[in-house]
Amino acid sequence: MKIFNRYTPLQIAIHLYAWSALVWIVVELLTDSFSINPIQELEQRTGRHAITLLVLSLLCTPLNTIIKFPELLKRRRTLGLYALLYATIHVLIFINLDYGLAWSLIARTVFDKPYIIVGAISFLLLIPLGVTSFDVWKVRLGKNWKRLHQVVYLIAPLAVLHYIWSKKGDILSLSGDILRPAIYGLILAILLIMRIPAVRRYLASLSTRRLSLPFKKESQPKTDAP
Repeated sequence: MKIFNRYTPLQIAIHLYAWSALVWIVVELLTDSFSINPIQELEQRTGRHAITLLVLSLLCTPLNTIIKFPELLKRRRTLGLYALLYATIHVLIFINLDYGLAWSLIARTVFDKPYIIVGAISFLLLIPLGVTSFDVWKVRLGKNWKRLHQVVYLIAPLAVLHYIWSKKGDILSLSGDILRPAIYGLILAILLIMRIPAVRRYLASLSTRRLSLPFKKESQPKTDAP
């Protein structure tokens, strides 16, 4: 098939998964099977999908360290841009559909609900990363490009904190609606720990030993049975 000559299976899987949330939303709207509170449901789904895609983009590097699959590193930008797309849709739903561009009401709501401030900060920080994610900006910014994109290590925790804080429940007892965002937080914490240089070197050494083990077995000289 021509599509496989142009796109790898991983690329196809990423694009299908990224668009799946919007497709499913449209299907439910057309079949009148959406929530009784559609605006809130739209906000939650798009926001959750944005965080999921952002976390998946952070998964690429440590996963490549473990399984040695370099294509993962090429797909971080795609996942990050999709995360920005859904974050933008999430924000537009909030300021337009939910509050009808009533800026005074939006400002009052933001100050009444600090988790919105956290979400807004993570969104605003994500914009320059999306804009400068293309190769031309790597050349223009030089070493500063990498420094800029390391801000994602701040953006992702803020986004997850926004998610956790927006839910009703107790994080210590995992009661209410807090369980799912808490799982996101745990996964993110693991991914960030895996990026610590010492941990990353250890994981890389495990991968190297695992890959070299079969060759060691084959290289052992055969001995005749007594």
